[in-house]
Amino acid sequence: MAVALARALGNGAVVNADASQVYADLAILSARPTDQEMAGVPHHLFGHVGAAEAHNAARWSDEARGVIKHAHAAGRVPILVGGTGLYLRTLLFGIAPVPDIDPTVRAAVRAMDVADAHAALADADPTAAAKLNPADTTRVARALEVARSTGRPLADWQAATEGGIAADIALTPFVLLPPRDWLRARCDTRLEAMFDGGAIAEVEALLARDLDPDLPVMRAIGVPQIAQYLRGEITRGEALALAQAATRQYAKRQFTWFRHQPPADWPRHEESLNNDSISKMAIILRDGMLTG
Repeated sequence: MAVALARALGNGAVVNADASQVYADLAILSARPTDQEMAGVPHHLFGHVGAAEAHNAARWSDEARGVIKHAHAAGRVPILVGGTGLYLRTLLFGIAPVPDIDPTVRAAVRAMDVADAHAALADADPTAAAKLNPADTTRVARALEVARSTGRPLADWQAATEGGIAADIALTPFVLLPPRDWLRARCDTRLEAMFDGGAIAEVEALLARDLDPDLPVMRAIGVPQIAQYLRGEITRGEALALAQAATRQYAKRQFTWFRHQPPADWPRHEESLNNDSISKMAIILRDGMLTG
């Protein structure tokens, strides 16, 4: 859809805003566009990070600002596309200036069982503990390590965001919320195609490198499930079913996030998209550029 929009505009450039598609070693399981799909339209921030690196929202935001600046200078319209809401929010509205976490604190927190970490968070930052899912290992650990390392709750830091570009650009947002049954079916079908199209070999190559299991690339959907299959712990069919279930769950969380988190004046598109939709979006985007 982003490519079709770029072609309809005639001067568009597609910029990746998906946390998994940045990784060079995760082309298949991240559904990164193929060379054929990208042909004729400039693409940026796809597959430019090695699996051994821990990419994050702050780094992506810095990279995206540079790409957007370059695109504007070249007379192109940057079209950001992807489902990582945190990346987009960081770029547009800034990031909390949390100091570097004390490595000793981080190691101690990350070694804790999630239930113990959540109990500790309830003492250190009861507001955060009440908001977070007690089983959300990543977010619970983040909130706890910030509270312990800085002496301030994460919400305090988040209230002082800095570096956003929303006020400096002409922004034309589109929040896509397709029919859920259609979305779930697409997720299941795509996972089957991934398993048949080289995803297993992709994970096998990652495992052969003996990378840190806590790296983002090793926790990407599909990687742990295929790793279980390759270790002989489950069957191929079970790995596929688990990866499909994880994808559907993630899609549900994305759907909910994009329905409720972006500003209320961002239009939500719940209908299925077609060529007519692309043309209408191109017109809206041109109008936004003229009035922005």
